[in-house]
Amino acid sequence: MRRLWIILICGALILTLTTGLRQALGLFLKPMTMDLGVGREVFGFGIALQNLLWGLGSPFAGAIADRFGVVKVSALGGLVYALGLAAMAFSTGGTSLVLGTLIIGIGLAGAGFSTVLGAVGRAAPPEKRSMALGIATAGGSFGQFAVVPLGHIVLDAFGWSMALIVLAGIALAMLPLSLGLSEGPRHQVAHHAQSFKQALGEAFRHPSYWYLVAGFFVCGFHVAFVVTHLPAYLADRAMPEWLGAWSLALVGLFNIAGSWGCGYLGGKYSKKNLLSYLYFGRAVVFVIFIFMPLSPFSVLLFAGSLGLLWLGTVPLTSGLVAQMFGPAYMSMLYGIVFLSHQVGSFFGAWLGGKAYDLTGSYDLMWWLSVALGVFSGLVNLPIKEAPVARLQPRPAE
Repeated sequence: MRRLWIILICGALILTLTTGLRQALGLFLKPMTMDLGVGREVFGFGIALQNLLWGLGSPFAGAIADRFGVVKVSALGGLVYALGLAAMAFSTGGTSLVLGTLIIGIGLAGAGFSTVLGAVGRAAPPEKRSMALGIATAGGSFGQFAVVPLGHIVLDAFGWSMALIVLAGIALAMLPLSLGLSEGPRHQVAHHAQSFKQALGEAFRHPSYWYLVAGFFVCGFHVAFVVTHLPAYLADRAMPEWLGAWSLALVGLFNIAGSWGCGYLGGKYSKKNLLSYLYFGRAVVFVIFIFMPLSPFSVLLFAGSLGLLWLGTVPLTSGLVAQMFGPAYMSMLYGIVFLSHQVGSFFGAWLGGKAYDLTGSYDLMWWLSVALGVFSGLVNLPIKEAPVARLQPRPAE
């Protein structure tokens, strides 16, 4: 139990940094594009490629972590993350800006959700796994609450270049924290019982796995669009400067409760039904935000409501992967599901900038977010949560 708590605390703090620093990048959209003389599509495309590279790297990072342990993978990811922030700080145009975001994407693959949650999922006993995953995910939410306002403060005080250097220094804290992810002897995992190829084949033949993949695409689309473009959307509408940062922070604050609550409820009720309710709830929140008169109150109400539904998808989705296929290859299998999330993030970040540059408005993106929320709510309903036949108890002979 002591080892589980060490892994939980260090894992949650790593996710605090990876998630919080990443969410703060949306604050840099307007000042960087203005100073560098590039369109918002360029910034959005850079964040989109970052998300895609994060997703593409996650299954490989997860597979390496499953086989050789999380510590080295997570520490290297943290180092690369810091280098990417530093590279962004020295951007001189669109190409160097995009290059910096790509380096961050590689770092996120090593120090992000798939590796950290894999360590947590293996360390936690089955009856406590969903709650443990929820606690770790809440760390990412706390990062959004704590780091995004810090990003606003340093951006306001030092300008975007020096602010990114400060954030790069903060990212280096992931290196010592990675030492706490050491899992020790992993007797319960029994890698020899199944190969990587067999684990992949088993998951790929399971229809419910593909339903998870499809649904998680929408989560990524929502998160990337809101985080990347909400501050600029509010600035365009003449809202106070502080509102963009604090609305994202409020999303993170309320999602601490949302992630913890989804982890708790996922241990007691159907995870796939909770996922459906969560996505339908997002669609409702987007519709209300579209029709409410825009004001600081309506923005903060939107942020708090969305926060309750934000990363609660993560403990439920990762918990379903472990529940259906076991924890042995959880980092790799969840990494593949997470790749779909990041493909969605690519389109959420990039299309947001593209739609704005073409129409001068984000209206199309808000309504697309509504439609995708309904789609994901429906696609999670047919998931079968039972463990695969390999994990079913055998009848006594």
